[in-house]
Amino acid sequence: SNMMLSLTIEDSEGTKNIDIGYIVEETIKSIHQVLKPNLLQQLESAADVNDIAPGYIALKPSALVANPAQVLLNFKNPSWKKQSDQLVANCSAITKVVYDLNQELLKKYPTRKSPFFVSTIDAEKYDLQNSGVYELQRILFEKFNPKESPLVSCIGTWQLYLTDAGKELQEEYKRAEKAGYKLGVKLVRGAYIHSEPDRNVVIQPTKQASDINYNKIMSHVIEDLVEKGTKSTYGHLVVASHNYYSQMLATKLLEGKEGSVGKANVVLAQLLGMADNVTYDLVKNHGVKNIIKYVPWGPPIETKDYLLRRLQENGDAVRADN
Repeated sequence: SNMMLSLTIEDSEGTKNIDIGYIVEETIKSIHQVLKPNLLQQLESAADVNDIAPGYIALKPSALVANPAQVLLNFKNPSWKKQSDQLVANCSAITKVVYDLNQELLKKYPTRKSPFFVSTIDAEKYDLQNSGVYELQRILFEKFNPKESPLVSCIGTWQLYLTDAGKELQEEYKRAEKAGYKLGVKLVRGAYIHSEPDRNVVIQPTKQASDINYNKIMSHVIEDLVEKGTKSTYGHLVVASHNYYSQMLATKLLEGKEGSVGKANVVLAQLLGMADNVTYDLVKNHGVKNIIKYVPWGPPIETKDYLLRRLQENGDAVRADN
């Protein structure tokens, strides 16, 4: 019923000299000109406002600061504080738009149980994720997901093909409980299996091991959300997967939970043009309503390169589609 927009311009190697201000401006513009009118149109005609999934905006750390790899590698280094602060400021500027819209629309639709819009921090390669992205997410969670707010406005990404991702998520849960903020979580298997230099160490040894890890952690988050509702430290979950069995497991776990805060805050997601058969089956045969498509957009060359990478990573889904 909705989408996650992702501007495909990025500069992970710090060699393209991209216009960061332009990316921030265009990203904010896409919230107002695409996500907002699309959601408002659906809300105004919906029998139940909680049947409409939020609109998401993806933020790539590698597109929101100059020399991003070095900034993320040195995120906690005092000598890089100026650059780290700039990355936080750019992500915050976009997420503040999302937060303000959520507060504004909640006054108009007070029965809404899930966010109207969500800012989503995309994952990066392992070393950048561990040295900078997790901390960036944490800063944004503290600013925009306070426990006293009924709606989460920011989610981060955990790549569950990583051997330590589950432990990291558990530790983040403890930090959030202690510091008084809610976690927003997007779960993916992973996007850098072909380019991780230490993949034999940091990535699960087999696809089956990745599947088991993904389904186990996804189930835990869903069960926590469903059981605890507004008291769950997990404020929102996106099950981002082309794997039919994972999506069906999530769907089964949510059966009979209609009207609950937990169900309203679990959203299923697939990339537009990939695993569309999975999306169709979930909607047509299983009545799934909280489902979105990930929609990349941007200059032709960058978007083509992005889609080619996704084709490589999602070979199983593509073969299933064919």
